[in-house]
Amino acid sequence: MSHKLTVVIIEDEKNICTFIETTLANHDYKAVSAYTGKEGISCIASLCPDVVLLDLGLPDIDGIDVIRSVREFSSVPILVISARSEENEKVAALDAGADDYITKPFGTSELMARIRTALRHSQMSATASRTGGSVYKSGDLTIDFDRRLVTIGGKDIHLTQIEYKLVSLLALNAGRVLTYDFIINHIWGPYADSNNQILRVNMAHIRRKMEENPADPKYISTEIGVGYRMREPDN
Repeated sequence: MSHKLTVVIIEDEKNICTFIETTLANHDYKAVSAYTGKEGISCIASLCPDVVLLDLGLPDIDGIDVIRSVREFSSVPILVISARSEENEKVAALDAGADDYITKPFGTSELMARIRTALRHSQMSATASRTGGSVYKSGDLTIDFDRRLVTIGGKDIHLTQIEYKLVSLLALNAGRVLTYDFIINHIWGPYADSNNQILRVNMAHIRRKMEENPADPKYISTEIGVGYRMREPDN
């Protein structure tokens, strides 16, 4: 019998838990539900799940505090599922350590696609850490991290040092939204000006070099008010 991937659901609305449990069971996942933040943290610590689905509006502690607590002992992918649609809520959850954010109401297809993306990224990160290097490939775009080489359709793309750092950071987190502050801290350091202007200027330069139509990018998309997301790699 094959091992089923385990998903912990932390959600206080039992009808939503039932819907998600049924959806996951139909896709051959094992689902375990917790109805409070503290119960959810305990489940994650004891079960070591493959993915966590987390509602922010819990009855005992805020979901963002759950994320921070989990990140002290686990790198498990955390997908936030919440009715809170404000950009600052999304940014706060992602900056606290969430991997993605799904706004209620959501469909079955979107939920399963986001779970697959989180699992792929988790597996890619584990592989990269074991091998010490890897290659990102999506469509015509290839990034060789060992050689620090970016090509599109076999043609070298000449990026500045900062531009390469930006592209490689996004590619190593492909499929995830990286917030503006996360990117700025990783590229320019924690004492950099939090004004997004320098990031936007560099991203505009990158898109002119990498995209056929910079106004309609296919490799790096903008999550308005939140950050940027690199297209998922090919399977």
